[in-house]
Amino acid sequence: MKGTIGVTTDNIFPVIKKFLYSDHEIFLREIVSNAVDATQKLKTLSSVGEYKGELGELKVKVSVDKAAGTLTISDRGIGMTSEDIDKYINQIAFSGATEFLEKYKNDANAIIGHFGLGFYSAFMVAKQVDIVTKSYKDGAKAVKWSCDGTPDYTIEEIDKADRGTDIVLHIDDDNKDFLEDSKISFLLNKYCKFLPVEIVFGKKKEWKDGKQVDTDEDNVVNDVNPAWVRKPADLKDEDYDKFYRELYPMAESPLFHIHLNVDFPFHLTGILYFPKIKSNMDLQRNKIQLYCNQVFVTDSVEGIVPEFLTLLHGVIDSPDIPLNVSRSYLQADSNVKKISSHITKKVADSLEDLFKKDRKAFEEKWDNMRLFIVYGMLSEEKFYDRAAKFNLFKNTEGKYFTLDEYKEKVKDAQTDKDGNLVILYTNNENEQHSYVQAAKDKGYDVIVLDGQLDTHLVNAVEQKNEKIRFTRVDADVVERLIAKEDLDKSVLTKNQQEALTSVFQSQLPKIDKTNFIVDFENLGKDQQPVVITQAEFMRRMKEMSAVNGGMMGFYGEMPDSYSLVVNTANPLIEDILKDEESKCNAEVEPLNKERQELDDKMTAWNTAHKDAKDADIPQAEKDEKKKMQDRADELKKNVESIVSKYAADNKQVRQIIDLALLSNNMLKGEALSSFVKRSFELLKK
Repeated sequence: MKGTIGVTTDNIFPVIKKFLYSDHEIFLREIVSNAVDATQKLKTLSSVGEYKGELGELKVKVSVDKAAGTLTISDRGIGMTSEDIDKYINQIAFSGATEFLEKYKNDANAIIGHFGLGFYSAFMVAKQVDIVTKSYKDGAKAVKWSCDGTPDYTIEEIDKADRGTDIVLHIDDDNKDFLEDSKISFLLNKYCKFLPVEIVFGKKKEWKDGKQVDTDEDNVVNDVNPAWVRKPADLKDEDYDKFYRELYPMAESPLFHIHLNVDFPFHLTGILYFPKIKSNMDLQRNKIQLYCNQVFVTDSVEGIVPEFLTLLHGVIDSPDIPLNVSRSYLQADSNVKKISSHITKKVADSLEDLFKKDRKAFEEKWDNMRLFIVYGMLSEEKFYDRAAKFNLFKNTEGKYFTLDEYKEKVKDAQTDKDGNLVILYTNNENEQHSYVQAAKDKGYDVIVLDGQLDTHLVNAVEQKNEKIRFTRVDADVVERLIAKEDLDKSVLTKNQQEALTSVFQSQLPKIDKTNFIVDFENLGKDQQPVVITQAEFMRRMKEMSAVNGGMMGFYGEMPDSYSLVVNTANPLIEDILKDEESKCNAEVEPLNKERQELDDKMTAWNTAHKDAKDADIPQAEKDEKKKMQDRADELKKNVESIVSKYAADNKQVRQIIDLALLSNNMLKGEALSSFVKRSFELLKK
């Protein structure tokens, strides 16, 4: 008998071949899944007594005949009658070709899923498809259906001894790679690895006489009872580890796992593993595999789980997620949203449970999972609220604290005069060792925040805790990190401050995109002569811009600004100032005297004209004021030149500066070489 497939357009086969081409490998999943369904249905009918015959061996077999150019998928399931073929194969609900093409041309899954074209995906790779089938029903006739990729088909009765269905694909010339055993093995492993019915592809092989030969044993390519479908009570740790290695043969062992098993309000099973995540963002996503009744759907699960959970590995299986769905459909599906929320809650519950039951084990794993938890706290508000209970901060002594525990530990020593709790941190303990040590010597505690997201984390914590401030240990001199009271003011005169500013500013090396501001503090005679600090706010903004870019990008373009804090109470600074005055005052004092006279005249001028409008001031007087200002500026430059020349000849000045730069890991290249050479010269004296 001949007939025409019931479609409302002749374009179905060109559409399948052209627009599904990029995803054409999906055909094997569709046809093998159909074979598994047919097998499962027979098992169900047998279990309820509607089929009373022998089940026999229930396997799906995949075979390649390169000579004939065919790929065959065979099952011993319920089979089909000619009426079944007419109902399920010959009638396709397919309409609106123009809209269809425009909407789904780039999404094979969407086309197949929305239009029931699972079987017809075979035509992506086949020039002809045959269905050879016999129903399980008593007295059923075996039939063969053939179609060459047009709406026309033939169907005829044939002889077939056994029930079930053979789908025979005559592979077209453009897809001969689907006749290669290696290709089919790869696809079966990708899509059919955990189907609930044994999938057989050829025979197992063994080495014999220097080559691989077939044995008599079937090569079963799938695990019909994977770990996630079994009860957690029936599994041991080694079972979970074995399953992980099955999923990711080359991966490092995970930290721990979470077994999902939900029956209401949706069905969901799965196992999620926490991989060891180092402190970098070169992360492997696409590691969670989504299944629908053990049929692989995708490993791009961003629409199903929150973004931060895509860092996990493992399997999620839910029959409530359609087998073939587009990404946009996934994101809008109500079940998917419920599943997403549940998984987030389950992960938080499991982490909190581990923290409470075995804190020691939790702390041992902390460094390897910290980035994941911080990422979750920053990207999911609900997860932040839960994770705040077990998010840990590690101090430089290697001890771990929750935020509440740490607040209690440091509140007495690290609360400033305004009632703010100041949490000191380092992002590189080795490079900032002198600052860390200075803080410890002061009786302070220091935590380690060396992750790429930590700048964002401290911002989030500060926003949620009004009286908490995070400050890096090198953000200021130790006396000002936690201001208990106002510091003693420097007693230098204006001229002395200007002289020391010129001394140190003139000898600072030129560093690209870096500015230094010379500042003065009385830090005490036992403290370092010069300390380099970088304000917390600007440094933090620059760090965030490096990660975020976008609106914050302008911070990244700004130069780094540092304070060179000169300790006026240090004996070395006192000696340098005395030496500068003894060697420069003869030239400098007359200039400073003239500057002071000009300054007094300009002050008097400003007082005399304070209420006058600019237009009412005679031009001659304005010119006189400008002349005085220009002369004052010239004198200042002359003073700076004299003092700078002195500083250039004073090796001690440059040595003090270089030591401060060295402690900040800022002395490099030629400047470092000069420092080493100068150090040896000073040692000879």
